[in-house]
Amino acid sequence: EYRSRKLSSKVERAPTTMMNADMDAVEAENQVELEEKTRLINQVLELQHTLEDLSARVDAVKEENLKLKSENQVLGQYIENLMSASSVFQTTDTKSKRK
Repeated sequence: EYRSRKLSSKVERAPTTMMNADMDAVEAENQVELEEKTRLINQVLELQHTLEDLSARVDAVKEENLKLKSENQVLGQYIENLMSASSVFQTTDTKSKRK
């Protein structure tokens, strides 16, 4: 009877040991998944920050571009006014001079 109790005790422990091994495997798999999710979340956050930085840079460049276009228009008008005021840049009509 002692042997049968000892044997039945081993048989009862075997499923428990397998369950513990299965649970350890599941926990290890869950840990790997959690680490992967954490890595992906960090990567997404980094990409979001990069996108925000790039978006801010694009806005700054657009603003600078508009400013430079405006300055170019002012300078173009200034040069045009200087040229029209200067006799050097006046168009000469050679036919009217000959008459």
